[in-house]
Amino acid sequence: MNVSTFLTHLERDRNNTVRTRNNRLAAIRSLFRYASLQHPEHAAQIQRVLAVPTKRYERTVVNFLTTEEIEALLAAPDRSSWTGRRDHALLVLVIQTGLRVTELTALTVGDLELGADPHVRCRGKGRKQRATPLTKQTVAVLRIWLCEWGGRSLDPLFPSIRGGHLSSDAVQWLVAKYAAAAATRCPSLGRKEVSPHVLRHTCAMNLLQHGVDTAVIALWLGHESVQTTQTYLHADLALKERALQRTAPPNTKPGRYRPPDRLLAFLRLSDYAE
Repeated sequence: MNVSTFLTHLERDRNNTVRTRNNRLAAIRSLFRYASLQHPEHAAQIQRVLAVPTKRYERTVVNFLTTEEIEALLAAPDRSSWTGRRDHALLVLVIQTGLRVTELTALTVGDLELGADPHVRCRGKGRKQRATPLTKQTVAVLRIWLCEWGGRSLDPLFPSIRGGHLSSDAVQWLVAKYAAAAATRCPSLGRKEVSPHVLRHTCAMNLLQHGVDTAVIALWLGHESVQTTQTYLHADLALKERALQRTAPPNTKPGRYRPPDRLLAFLRLSDYAE
């Protein structure tokens, strides 16, 4: 069957993950369910396609940065240079807001509101608009950056050296570069693969650890479903430990080891031999 061959090609030749393979299969199934209504004469072949199973896969634990790692990463850019100050402001914004890399690179100066209710507006997946509030520290960093950049409303918030929007690859590269530099100060960063999406996870975990409800986090990050946000609950070991501390321990006593008679007899004979 061509569908099965295509799915195998995705995994074996294009090195796509099982999740990507399942997403492609879901799209194919949607098409063939529509086809079943329009062309019932091909019902047998359509049912064969709809019967292709999805693959099971192991969910990886969400990777995120600790407070010490965040501080080391933010200290990595050289703020004596223009690009260093730009990159520092960019890192501060993405860690606090959890913007996707495509949302971040599309930002313009006009998307920022640093007045009475400071926030940043972005267009997320499905062309959905959302606004994310900004902390006082983030506002202070962005104000200084805007004074230096001096861009107009439609200009990119974080421009390249030529003045255009940064590409997603450029942001990926600069995050990896600063993570590698920060690893000399914070060695645990050297054991992590830091990317813009990891910084998005870091924002979510920071909100969760400060008691923010998962429904609010889903709105904050622009998730389609709260179920997507549940993955952060599984990743937060500290949250589980706090839950364990609040539970009452079972009223039971630890067992006591009693050696068998044969072992006791052997030990007595050893004492006599000495």
